[in-house]
Amino acid sequence: MSRFTFKILWLENNIAIAVDYIIGQNKSPLTSYFFWPRNDAWEELKLELESKPWINEDEKIDLLNKTTEIINFWQEKGKNISLRKAQDTFPEFNFIGTN
Repeated sequence: MSRFTFKILWLENNIAIAVDYIIGQNKSPLTSYFFWPRNDAWEELKLELESKPWINEDEKIDLLNKTTEIINFWQEKGKNISLRKAQDTFPEFNFIGTN
């Protein structure tokens, strides 16, 4: 079971990604939101994770791979897909959005 989960803002012209740390049944914000394509969300998340030595390398790689997946999905289908469909595709993420 992962110790982390994503919060995704699914917007018309951007996607924003934040990571929460799971402690028992609770979630605690680990990062702020990183916006794509406004900024390089992947690179910003990578830098943030590198500043947290208590997160092991496998977890960092997993978080960055999942970030790539969601960014690619949004780029390919974001404007043409409902928030509900995004939630169905990535049920382990927490989505909020405008469509």
